[in-house]
Amino acid sequence: MTALAELIAQRIVATGPITVADYMATCLMHPDHGYYATRDPFGQAGDFTTAPEISQMFGELIGLSLAQAWIDQRRPAKFTLAELGPGRGTLMADVMRATASVTGFHAAASVHFVETSPALRAKQATLVPDAMWHDDASTLPDAPLYLIANEFFDALPIRQFTRAATGWVEHMVGLTDGTLAMGLSEPTPIEMLDHRLADTQPGDVVEVCPALPGIVSHIAGLIDVHGGAALIIDYGDWQSQGDTLQALAAHKPVDPLATPGDADLTAHVDFAAIASAASNHSRVTPQGVFLERLGITARAQALVKGLTDDALTSHIAAHRRLTHPEEMGNLFKVIGLFPTGGTPPAGLTT
Repeated sequence: MTALAELIAQRIVATGPITVADYMATCLMHPDHGYYATRDPFGQAGDFTTAPEISQMFGELIGLSLAQAWIDQRRPAKFTLAELGPGRGTLMADVMRATASVTGFHAAASVHFVETSPALRAKQATLVPDAMWHDDASTLPDAPLYLIANEFFDALPIRQFTRAATGWVEHMVGLTDGTLAMGLSEPTPIEMLDHRLADTQPGDVVEVCPALPGIVSHIAGLIDVHGGAALIIDYGDWQSQGDTLQALAAHKPVDPLATPGDADLTAHVDFAAIASAASNHSRVTPQGVFLERLGITARAQALVKGLTDDALTSHIAAHRRLTHPEEMGNLFKVIGLFPTGGTPPAGLTT
């Protein structure tokens, strides 16, 4: 049992079972034993690899999409270039390199990261030394906002419910013979799930991310008032359905309850919830389609010059992994936020 598992067990003994959201929040962000608070989880030496770590092409195209949005909105003289959950800072470093030739873009940009992990902030500072940090999105400046959220919302804590004959039962983390185990609450009506009665049946599982609407609404509000655009990229689909909670350690699935604090916990993102919280949004688009519209194949062909042997094989594999429907191309989706009456970021449609 991990040190964090012992603390969670003590809490359950004292106050009773906890929600999945409480469990995730504790596992990921406990100040002493939390997963993100204590380590760099990215890359082959970590537990998972995100798109920016797969290839520089991803961040380059994201950057050019936002730069085009800035140009389309008449090049605001000062703007916030922000990223939620920026990992090591790799994506933003690629964005800045790709946009260096866009006249005036860097001079107008002020880079802001929303990141709570001290370990990751230290990594980010080495790649993007001029960045400013925030604990949450609510303190981003009141200014035009061009924002990236890549694999951010999937790490936000979720609550899980199963539809019962009368109301809903919530999935809870409790103890069985001293070991962490999933259980269910008593059935009760849940007002925030009334709209899901039309598309679910008894036994169906629905997940809700409590923090998502407030974050999206705040970002969308800044963009609608001051201008800008946001690109939200994550795995998931239109509307939550089924139990998608998962844990990863050393690039392999593990039991989410087995090693609290030592494994990454995520869940699929409900893009319908993002759309509902936004004042204006694009269509939800598969990542592969989005990247192809931005010219990833042409960029891959340009980068292939001079590559041989293992480097060439790795480059081809990276392009496939980012775009192919059987890899990240369909599993990951993109939605864009933009001002009312404006046009969506390049690569997206209304």
